[in-house]
Amino acid sequence: MKLLLINTTACDGSNVFWSWFLWLLAAFLLGLLLGWLLKQIFGGSPAPEVDEPKQDLTKIEGIGPKIEGLLNAKGIQSYRQLSNASHRFLEAMITEAGPSFATHRGMTNTWSAQAKLAELGEWDELLKWQDVLKGGM
Repeated sequence: MKLLLINTTACDGSNVFWSWFLWLLAAFLLGLLLGWLLKQIFGGSPAPEVDEPKQDLTKIEGIGPKIEGLLNAKGIQSYRQLSNASHRFLEAMITEAGPSFATHRGMTNTWSAQAKLAELGEWDELLKWQDVLKGGM
């Protein structure tokens, strides 16, 4: 098996390997520096979330005490946080919880919207919708 030989000699016979290597190293280091600077300017550490009071998430249709415990473990303790949670996140949480929570898969479709109504204090509207949900919709 032959080794891969790379010709690093220029037309004038000089060796250009080290000059190219140093240019590539400098470009790499410059990229790291620029990435760090841009992260400091635009994407620094996110603003710390304000500690929100723990709310009773079991008022949302389909969430019982065990599901509420899963949500709390993921940092969701308020209606606002639940209303901002994506369906994909909620489904992944249920899947990670194991087979004992498999019956809740697909029920997460309405949790964010219900939580938004609860966050806004639209309890009458939420109760009407939950009556429809309990009816099998």
